[in-house]
Amino acid sequence: MFLTAVNLAKSKSKTVLVQMMSAAGTGYCFNTKKNRLLDKIVIRKHDPIVNKHVLFHEKRKIRSI
Repeated sequence: MFLTAVNLAKSKSKTVLVQMMSAAGTGYCFNTKKNRLLDKIVIRKHDPIVNKHVLFHEKRKIRSI
């Protein structure tokens, strides 16, 4: 019986879904996956509201994948 309890334990996921927010202050957001062990990420992508490439900062964790 002890062995079945060990087999049913769930492992932690390796990736996390996070919300990225535009640093231009337009309120534009998108979701992306990141490795669980990384620090907060910053990505340079296109913001369609200002029609330029801007920095996107990690705002919050949405869920584990």
